[in-house]
Amino acid sequence: MYMDALEFLEEERDAWAPFEALAGLSDDELAAPVAEAHGWSGRELMGHLLAWQQVALDTAKELAIGETSATRERIDREWETRGGDVINAELVASWAARPMDEVREAFRTLPGELRGYLTVVPETRWLKNARFQRVFHADMTGHYEEHAADLTAILDTAR
Repeated sequence: MYMDALEFLEEERDAWAPFEALAGLSDDELAAPVAEAHGWSGRELMGHLLAWQQVALDTAKELAIGETSATRERIDREWETRGGDVINAELVASWAARPMDEVREAFRTLPGELRGYLTVVPETRWLKNARFQRVFHADMTGHYEEHAADLTAILDTAR
């Protein structure tokens, strides 16, 4: 368990930093599927991570003004009834449909916006709340750890 929000946010920032290298790849490099990354392209990895950061941001916005999150309840319910593979495929597809400039802009700004919102959510609603601490860790730092090998494969292929 984290002692304070700063500790969580510093760990998250450090875990996110390697992924920022994706922004330095060309559109063509980002479009190339990489077998060692489960067949995903860099763009798909960006979209997948952004999708879950957006879920976390929406959750944080709701927790900033109340004790619960309708977004998290909906996502958890859909995950249980429809399955994670279906949800992830839909999220990746939604980001794939966006113009690359929009994906790049979100990749540049969304992580910081999420961190910023977490600074205004009372710690009792997310950091000191075991369920929501797990949720934010899973959507952020834990999620980055899960995809570190994908990132490495994508960057190695682009070099």
